[in-house]
Amino acid sequence: MACILLFYDTVSAQAPAFLHPGLLHSQADLQRMRNGVAQQRSPIYEGYLVFGESPFSHYDYKIKGPLTTVGRNPGIGQSDYDSDANAAYQNALMWAITGDKRHAETAIRIIDAWSNTLKAVTGKDAVLMAGLGPFKMVNAAEIIRHSNAGWPEDAAKRTEKHFRQVIYPVLAEFAPFANGNWDDAALKTVMGIGIFCNDREIFETAVRYYVNGWGNGSLTHYIINDTGQVQETGRDQAHTQLGIGMLAECCEMAWHQGLNLYAYADNRLLKGFEYTAKYNLGYNDIPYTPMPDRTGKYSHMRPSEVARGNLRAVFEQVYNHYVHRMGIEAPFTKAAADKLRPEGPGNPGADHPGYGTLFYSIDPGEGNRHAQNIVIESPAGLVLTATPDASTLSWVGLVDASSYIIKRADKKNGPYLTIGTSTGNFFPDDHVKKGVVYYYTVAGISNGKESAASIPVSLAGGGLPGGWRNSDIGNTGKAGYAQYDGNLLRIEAGGVFTDTLQEAFNYTYRKLLRNEEMIVGVCPQPSSQFTTVGLMIRSGLEPDSPFAALMLYPGKTKEIEVPAWMMQFLQRKAPGINASVIARELLTPPAVTYGRLTGSYWLKLKRSGNTITGSGSYDGIKWQQLASVEWRADQPVLIGVAAASNISNTTTVRVRLH
Repeated sequence: MACILLFYDTVSAQAPAFLHPGLLHSQADLQRMRNGVAQQRSPIYEGYLVFGESPFSHYDYKIKGPLTTVGRNPGIGQSDYDSDANAAYQNALMWAITGDKRHAETAIRIIDAWSNTLKAVTGKDAVLMAGLGPFKMVNAAEIIRHSNAGWPEDAAKRTEKHFRQVIYPVLAEFAPFANGNWDDAALKTVMGIGIFCNDREIFETAVRYYVNGWGNGSLTHYIINDTGQVQETGRDQAHTQLGIGMLAECCEMAWHQGLNLYAYADNRLLKGFEYTAKYNLGYNDIPYTPMPDRTGKYSHMRPSEVARGNLRAVFEQVYNHYVHRMGIEAPFTKAAADKLRPEGPGNPGADHPGYGTLFYSIDPGEGNRHAQNIVIESPAGLVLTATPDASTLSWVGLVDASSYIIKRADKKNGPYLTIGTSTGNFFPDDHVKKGVVYYYTVAGISNGKESAASIPVSLAGGGLPGGWRNSDIGNTGKAGYAQYDGNLLRIEAGGVFTDTLQEAFNYTYRKLLRNEEMIVGVCPQPSSQFTTVGLMIRSGLEPDSPFAALMLYPGKTKEIEVPAWMMQFLQRKAPGINASVIARELLTPPAVTYGRLTGSYWLKLKRSGNTITGSGSYDGIKWQQLASVEWRADQPVLIGVAAASNISNTTTVRVRLH
């Protein structure tokens, strides 16, 4: 339900505070574990006994690092880092549970050693290296920092700097080129770093990717439908449980910050857990729909039997949340948790925290309300979608909010106009002008108190800047679209555009003057590494119209028989004939590593009279001219961004308009 209001207000510039400790374990959680162990309360105490048996829980653990560089594929100190991260995390928890200062000293020694020494995370699988073990390390640091453990604040600040400068850059663009568990490893650690560093922007980046990311790991791309089928169900059951377990860890951290991420998309996470638990408990009557993934690399026809029945220690947390906190039935998740109880370690390596019986066991009805005041929280994960006449805003709601206030401005810093209220987590705004960029924030209301405002999200009315249009050209298979937020143009495109096939693509365009140029910055990590994207001038929207285009294309060359990203200049001189490649140039680091478009790259297409020139740049400052062609097409002439997925699914690409 939504209603329209009209009165002016301003949005507070003060960012809401984070609750600490507030990653996987809040102060209330730690107290519950302390009490349960002291009282030998079942099943917490049985979980503690298993936890205490682990060598990583012992204060006399011998540190294996530190190293200046760690890596994965090729491996450099991976097992040493993961071992030390496990020990730091588990000793921090042992300190919080037992009060034995020796555990705190061990955790501090490990955290300080690595944060003072580690300078680089490397390898083809660097995202996994930075996303798994460091998640344990940041959880350890969060507990130690906020438990009177004797850790000096200057040491905590150095650790903040370490997470920001060494770990976060590896994870900042997530991992849309891979199976979803890669994305989810990055997601949980980015979210944890945001909380530990009190950085609302980093935290918000993770929440928005969870709900609206372009890779396989965002919630509705990983748990791909309402049956609960998971993107990796057809791959194997170990990675499937890994992925949904890491999504659950994101939800628990968000819960401690007042956000009900667990409930997002109609409890989609629970559906994934129920589906996966049922199949791994031996039931065969699960539906399965073969479906292309976001990368175009993975296609599975049936649920995999690989590792089936090998339950991982991920079910106790989700069972306790949905069944005990929220009173929602989860019979298969419950059965899996019952079978594992007490949960043991999250093997292998640093994949999972594990030990959910100790960490998450609560009584029915316990923990479903928050003691902290709502004014320190704010909604997050705002998503805007546009139709020609309206914009629809959705968000991750607060745990305790009864309603929300929606505010809008035409500048990021306001002033903001309150345009309505909603009792749900969405709001349609049909009072928008096409081409005008609007900024929105949301605040929650609980017990008559208004929360801090969310970080703004923006979108142009109608989805595009004034004078711009969007159209699919040729048979793209799936319809594409584009939306502009005042800075980035986010394009969803199907079709095929290579140098050998008749092209079909999505085109976001406007009219071109006789003497004019357009510059765009192509952002890292499209959802498919088969994507073609770039700038195009063409005479019309017919599939065989003459064009000149400067495109980034992941192709092959005669010299290099492996996929290689390149800049290509193409031209069709007349209607109905094939396009020709005029020139090409291979891209190098930092734009491309391991065959992935991992860095930004800038493209410039310029028309001067009857000459069109294409140039590329690694930094948007120093330009390399690739080629020029003569252009004699009739007016009107169009210029814009062309994108094609080159796979059976669509692709998401982001370009920065200059």
